[in-house]
Amino acid sequence: MNNMKKRFRYILRTSKYIDFPLLIAYLALCFIGLTMVYSASMVAATRGTLTGGIPVSGTYFYTRQLVYVIIGFIIVFIMAYIMNVRLLKNRTFQLGIMAAIILLLFATLVFGSEINGSKSWLNLGFMNLQASELLKIAIILYVPYIIERKRREIQRKPTAILAPIGLVGFCLTLVLMQKDVGQTLLIGGIFFSIIVYSGIGVKNLLKIGMYAALGVLVGFIFIFVFHINILPDYLTARFSALENPFNYEDGIGYHLANSLLAIGNGGLFGRGLGNSIMKLGYLPEPHTDFIFAIICEELGLVGALVVLGLIFFIVYRAFTLASLTRFYFYKLVCVGIASYIGLQTFVNLGGISGLIPLTGVPLPFISFGGSSMMSLSIAMGLLLIIGKQIKYDEAKKRYEMKVKSINRR
Repeated sequence: MNNMKKRFRYILRTSKYIDFPLLIAYLALCFIGLTMVYSASMVAATRGTLTGGIPVSGTYFYTRQLVYVIIGFIIVFIMAYIMNVRLLKNRTFQLGIMAAIILLLFATLVFGSEINGSKSWLNLGFMNLQASELLKIAIILYVPYIIERKRREIQRKPTAILAPIGLVGFCLTLVLMQKDVGQTLLIGGIFFSIIVYSGIGVKNLLKIGMYAALGVLVGFIFIFVFHINILPDYLTARFSALENPFNYEDGIGYHLANSLLAIGNGGLFGRGLGNSIMKLGYLPEPHTDFIFAIICEELGLVGALVVLGLIFFIVYRAFTLASLTRFYFYKLVCVGIASYIGLQTFVNLGGISGLIPLTGVPLPFISFGGSSMMSLSIAMGLLLIIGKQIKYDEAKKRYEMKVKSINRR
């Protein structure tokens, strides 16, 4: 009983430092995601169109997403209330994460399942794990850790960062070999954002860019020599459908044309929750890649703006925390998370609206998927633990100033 009271008091004390607006935005997006996964998948699930022709319960995908959301909540709670922020800068912790991710990427290449042209999923029995989702978090932690450690050395000699660039490039190559072009470009964008924000100077950035370009060239030569096909066949075809998907709506433009119809059907306030027409077999993945199109159709422009507003708030808050913290490592982590959520949202929306080719990248916090939910929950946990540290440092500073003021009297 005494232990329970102590834990409750600890939670109350710690709650003073939690960034609740950020936490509420996360919870709201997860709740909206759960609702829309159920709405988008219930009919298709009972018809078996999403499960290889085998009819299942209308709550099949909803129940699984609920489990993923609960696991995500537990991750966020443990990180925000229990995890020590110093662990993030522990060398063994950092190297252990990178080693584990590389092993998972190799295991995916050897034992992975191919879904929609990409061999990106590792079947664990209870769920399909996508290692590239966890790679995002690993890079968001590892790259800032290395840059902080070698900051002065990099300023004098840009080649000091070649080793971590090489490691990131190696991981990206493993993801590209899985024919997951969307995740490869997204992770590359996160890495680039951290490097640009790191403040190592334009001259050094140009030198690093030259080294990176050389590495990409070597990679392409390797792919050409060994005749490795890294692009899924459907992706090259989708470039042709971008200009006018309705000219190809019976073939390569089918997905995009129906996505645009769903978005247009919604109008200002939508057709009503559960009343989408395009989810009735016209959109192939209404609960994952095209879930935002279903949101637009059922909840209209207003519902779409609510979702985008919540995501934008999280991205904005991440950049705000980056500007508030005095620790260089935490700044870069916050920027990495902001880039992760912002770029992934852009890639998903760009794909379903015809701005860029469809790449199968999920909409953050909304699309069905366990790996994505775990990765995003870890990202939110990192933001909350950094926000907690900022508030704690501010409170400590105020207390010390108060003590000094009393002593002067």
